[in-house]
Amino acid sequence: MGGLRNVSSVCSISEMDDFDLSRLLNKPKLNIERKRSFDERSLSELSIGLARGLDTYETTHSPGGRSGFGTPASSTRNSFEPHPMVADAWEALRRSMVYFRGQPVGTIAAYDHASEEVLNYDQVFVRDFVPSALAFLMNGEPDIVKHFLLKTLYLQGWEKRVDRFKLGEGVMPASFKVLHDPIRKTDSLVADFGESAIGRVAPVDSGFWWIILLRAYTKSTGDLSLAETPECQKGMRLILTLCLSEGFDTFPTLLCADGCSMIDRRMEGNHGELQMISIKGYKYNLKGIYGYPIEIQALFFMALRSASSLLKHDEEGKEFIERIVKRLHALSYHMRSYFWLDFQQLNDIYRYKTEEYSHTAVNKFNVIPDSIPDWVFDFMPTRGGYFIGNVSPARMDFRWFALGNCIAILSSLATHEQAMAIMDLIEARWEELVGEMPLKIAYPAIESHEWRIVTGCDPKNTRWSYHNGGSWPVLLWLLTAACIKTGRPQIARKAIDLAETRLLKDSWPEYYDGKVGRYIGKQARKYQTWSIAGYLVAKMMLEDPSHLGMISLEEDRQMKPMLKRSSSWTC
Repeated sequence: MGGLRNVSSVCSISEMDDFDLSRLLNKPKLNIERKRSFDERSLSELSIGLARGLDTYETTHSPGGRSGFGTPASSTRNSFEPHPMVADAWEALRRSMVYFRGQPVGTIAAYDHASEEVLNYDQVFVRDFVPSALAFLMNGEPDIVKHFLLKTLYLQGWEKRVDRFKLGEGVMPASFKVLHDPIRKTDSLVADFGESAIGRVAPVDSGFWWIILLRAYTKSTGDLSLAETPECQKGMRLILTLCLSEGFDTFPTLLCADGCSMIDRRMEGNHGELQMISIKGYKYNLKGIYGYPIEIQALFFMALRSASSLLKHDEEGKEFIERIVKRLHALSYHMRSYFWLDFQQLNDIYRYKTEEYSHTAVNKFNVIPDSIPDWVFDFMPTRGGYFIGNVSPARMDFRWFALGNCIAILSSLATHEQAMAIMDLIEARWEELVGEMPLKIAYPAIESHEWRIVTGCDPKNTRWSYHNGGSWPVLLWLLTAACIKTGRPQIARKAIDLAETRLLKDSWPEYYDGKVGRYIGKQARKYQTWSIAGYLVAKMMLEDPSHLGMISLEEDRQMKPMLKRSSSWTC
């Protein structure tokens, strides 16, 4: 990779002489013959496994395979007629494609001509492109994914500054935009590393999604040559250097600022302190995404596991793999022990003693039982459980966050028992978490005085809207993947059927508002690309469950803690 360049607050590139991407793009794919392992099974075996209620698996790639959903390249192997929405979805997805020097490099966030304000919806976001990338991979079109991975990798190598502060070398951009100069007939890229984002926060999740997508590309195509290039190896090591660095942390989890992931607006309490208020008899513990959010921890875990399978076993690679293994063991124990909540665990916390001192303490984070919000006692079924939103000293966010819990299942951060419990919870609380449009990004919504303190009176995050209890169709692909992995495809089918009653008619909104997701979001963009792609990926995975192997990892038995559920907070 070329030397660093000072691009101050924005990175704009028009020439790439110092980093010849063409030589990477033109590398031939490797023809790889691989022995089938325990987690690499044929589609027929997987279908049998699903019928028997098989809970987890990871499948091999099927080079050149297409999903068969309403595109010109569709195969004729469909066992059923595709829904009429599918063809419209593919047409809309292709309209969103972005080209750089004649090559597709991503998809814009939204293609909404009715909106007067474009803002940054005309950019290619790393996190937003993931479902689009999976859709293209499942349809046998990997080139756009390869180009995207290389362009974002190139942008990572630039020096990033916000005002006078230099960001870490491994930071991936939140988004980028292609600028076309019709007079000079040139294309250039402009990247945003957080300096233009709301709150000026760098995207912690971009690097994790990049590694996860690199693995998905490799699994789908069987092409190891891209991941094994010196540039990709270095890119992964730079990301890992950022998140594996040693400091004052006493936990293996990653400390994050608010707004560093999909929930990219303020959702934290004042100064991160524990605050308790009472409104109409309901206790509220004011906290939020700031700290150790489940979404980042689950993505961190999945990225570490993905990187360990992609890093070469050379001198540098082995050193990082050793650090990854140590962190994974600590992280899995911490998350499965301290973030997990089920009926028994809730009852244990309710009976906690406080102000314990010494290594024999049971209440290790000094959680005050009175801080448990009233709603969680009714929300928690006798069978079921989930990873709560945030845990740190004297602070617990008991809210449900969909993305973190689905990623926990796919990455096997959740044990088999925990994964099944998460699905039990979704079934038991279908009205609350799915309602009329899948899927609630967070539950429940915060409102009244709590909303004013936590969000700073954010007019976009009012109750049951946007990130504050809104329903996001993009989450459909994550729910479907989790359902297939846990052997419950019928749940995914039910959710997809719900989405199909509205999405096309409503012009593919970004999100829905209301307690059950009945209304199009008050500021939701139409033709939101990841709503479209999320639907396509969900449909394709149900048609061919072998696609799950791109974004699913089997449980590492060595990381499974020997914990009893009733004493899971004791060491």
